[in-house]
Amino acid sequence: MGPKIGVLLGGRSAEREVSLRTGEAIHRALLSIGYDAVKIDVDNNIVENLKAQQIELAFIALHGKYGEDGTVQGLLEMLDIPYTGSDVLASAIAINKIATKKILLYEGLPTPEFFTVSRSQYSNDAMDTIAEKIIAMGLPVVVKAATQGSTIGISFVRHRDDINSAIEQAFQYDPNVLVEKMVDGVEVTASVLGNENPQVLPLIEIFSTTGVYDYTAKYTVGLSDHIIPPRLPDDVQQNIKELAYKAYLAIGCRGLSRVDFMVDQSGHPYVLEVNTIPGMTETSLFPDAARAAGISFEALVGKIVELAMEK
Repeated sequence: MGPKIGVLLGGRSAEREVSLRTGEAIHRALLSIGYDAVKIDVDNNIVENLKAQQIELAFIALHGKYGEDGTVQGLLEMLDIPYTGSDVLASAIAINKIATKKILLYEGLPTPEFFTVSRSQYSNDAMDTIAEKIIAMGLPVVVKAATQGSTIGISFVRHRDDINSAIEQAFQYDPNVLVEKMVDGVEVTASVLGNENPQVLPLIEIFSTTGVYDYTAKYTVGLSDHIIPPRLPDDVQQNIKELAYKAYLAIGCRGLSRVDFMVDQSGHPYVLEVNTIPGMTETSLFPDAARAAGISFEALVGKIVELAMEK
């Protein structure tokens, strides 16, 4: 029978709706492979609900703040409830795109050129200075809120006149903003499964019919294509897999994570970010990569539980 599993879903972040869909799919899969599983919406009564349900393992299906940022992981640690995925530190690092990129640089892993802007810098009449810095780095750039997923709070800036509004939009989600050089090329994602010696699943090239792989394209059936394997030379694909493996271990991930890349016109891959709780909806990348490796959705969910119990 195995442990009683609580699927933690919903939550309070801007990605609540995606989390509900991810959690629903996981709950159905757990039931289908024989686990006693319950859904638990993560609200202000989460401690009472966890105690009332007497779960023995938490399957974290939360996205964004309060879900994949280490906070719920810390709560579960205090309650002595084992959980799926990465620990407190790796979760907190990976949710923060700025912290992730600093570690990637330290480890010598390629990531696009960037700089950061804090709200205090911005409010001190430094907008002209920031704009000049962006122009010097070279347009186009991608402006991102430091701690959001699902491309929430992200803007693609191609003209100087759009810099101000892009930064202000990102500040709605986080007091720190990442300004990153846009890499023109192919978007590829590497799904990684495992603990100490993880497996890199088949790579996926992401092609958006809208030209931008944003929130709408990610979660609307038909607006993006997952191409397996990517339309890239074998040596480039092997390089991406090796970089994904190294990035996964550098951040300290466990269980599963997805490492996102841009590959430029010369075939050089750049690590964009690491997602410790990738989506598991009907349009999600991670289950597609698993299927390409011969792993059904139910088997994938079961494997994630097994990896959590290894801790």
